[in-house]
Parts: sequence; C-alpha cells; structure tokens
Amino acid sequence: MPSFKDPSFQDRAASAAQARQRALEKLLARPPIDPAVLEERKAAQALRDAEAARLSEEKKAAREREKAEKRERAAASVPAPRPELTEAEKKAARDARYAARKNRKGR
Repeated sequence: MPSFKDPSFQDRAASAAQARQRALEKLLARPPIDPAVLEERKAAQALRDAEAARLSEEKKAAREREKAEKRERAAASVPAPRPELTEAEKKAARDARYAARKNRKGR
C-alpha cells in the first residue's frame, strides 16, 4: 500500500500552484475580443430576444383567443332557463317520483 506521504504536502501544493499558474497564463494568452465581433454578438442576441418576445406574445394572444372562444361556446350552449314550476306542479312531480319508486320496490 503506497504511503500518503509519497508526494509530500509541499510537492502537492507546488503542483497545484503550477497548475493554477498554467491556467492563468492560458487565460491571459487568449486574444482580446474584437469590439466588432462583440457588437455582432450583442445584435444577434437582441434579435433572438425580440423573436422570443414576439413568439411569447403570439402564444399569449392565441391563449386569449381560445379562452374567448370557449366563453362564447359556453354562453351559446347554456340552455334556456326552465320556467318556474308552481307548487301544484312540484307536488305532482314529487308524487310521480314517489309512485315510480314504490312500483320499483314492489316488483
């Protein structure tokens, strides 16, 4: 079993420092971004944002149209209100239901 002290702490710390230094040098060696390219990227992003906003508005408008159509269909499909029954008519309907139930039980 290898010892955990094989590369000493100082060796590991130095190795990590060298790795950080190499990464920093690599980052600093990159050429700076050309302002024209940066403006082009910003313009492309603005176009993408505008397109996304337009699509979002279209979807929102479509949802609103569909909701309005549903409301119209619901309003059109509402049955006409039934005329209010008189007390005598209510009693006759209740008696008919009672008689039908009694006939079903009596079978």
